[in-house]
This record gives sequence, C-alpha cells and structure tokens, in this order.
Amino acid sequence: MEINVTEKEHITQQPVQQSEPRQPIQPVPRQPIQPVPNGSGTVFCKFCGGQIPAEAVICTLCGRQVEQLQSAQPMQPQVVINNSNSNVNTNTVYVPMGRPKNKWVALILCFFFGVFGIHRFYEGKIGTGIIWLLTVGLFGIGVFIDFIRILFKPNPYYA
Repeated sequence: MEINVTEKEHITQQPVQQSEPRQPIQPVPRQPIQPVPNGSGTVFCKFCGGQIPAEAVICTLCGRQVEQLQSAQPMQPQVVINNSNSNVNTNTVYVPMGRPKNKWVALILCFFFGVFGIHRFYEGKIGTGIIWLLTVGLFGIGVFIDFIRILFKPNPYYA
C-alpha cells in the first residue's frame, strides 16, 4: 500500500484542533444533612447536595458514606463502682493457740530447776523436757538460752 505524496501532505496539513483549557472543578461545599420540610422522608447529601432517602447510609448519587454505621461505634461497657464498705467486723475475738502460761512462773522454774527441764514440762513440751533431764539442760547451754527466751516473752504467753 503506497501513499501518494499529495495524500501524505494532506494528512500532515490538517489543522489540529486545540481543546479549550479545562476549568478546575469547584468542590461542592459540605452541607449537613437536613430533613426536607415536606415530610417526604428525604434528606440532602452533605457531599453532593442531592436528595437521598433519610435512612440511606450511602448517597445514591455520589456513593459516599453520609451517616456513621451503628456497628462502627463500640458499645461502652456498663461499669458499676461500689465503694461502700459494709464490713462491721471489729476483730475483737482472739483465739490463741495453746494454753496461757505465766512468764514469771516459767522464769523461776528455769532458774532453779532448768537443768532438770522442769520449765519445759510446765510449758507442755514433754519431749524436750526429757532431753533436758537426760543431758543436764543441754549441758547448761540450753538452760541459759531458755532463760533469755522466757525473759523476753510477754505475760501471759501461750504454749
């Protein structure tokens, strides 16, 4: 297929139509959705300004979301704060473990009969009382330690 020179000139010499410069698109000012006073159940889209049904979440004209989805909002948990204290316990009942022993009786028994373990028998510690009896108060060292220990106990103490 050969093109004639005159046809070539005809093709290249056609005037090029220049398009008019485009006008920038003016954004539509956002308007809040307002109900129509006639009670027809329509509102205006806040993006495009078109009339859409009042229950519409997405504009039927521009396709943009006009209302918040109800499920998108997290539900706030119900928090109940109860700061009332109904405790009336005064903790006046004290049940000590063991039987009350007099500190001064145990101290006198330890001083005079400690090598025989009599103060241990008084406290109800029969096993160590026998050991003190057989070892002469753990060779005197146990009697000395028991004397100091009994001296610093409260009166009465519980054993």
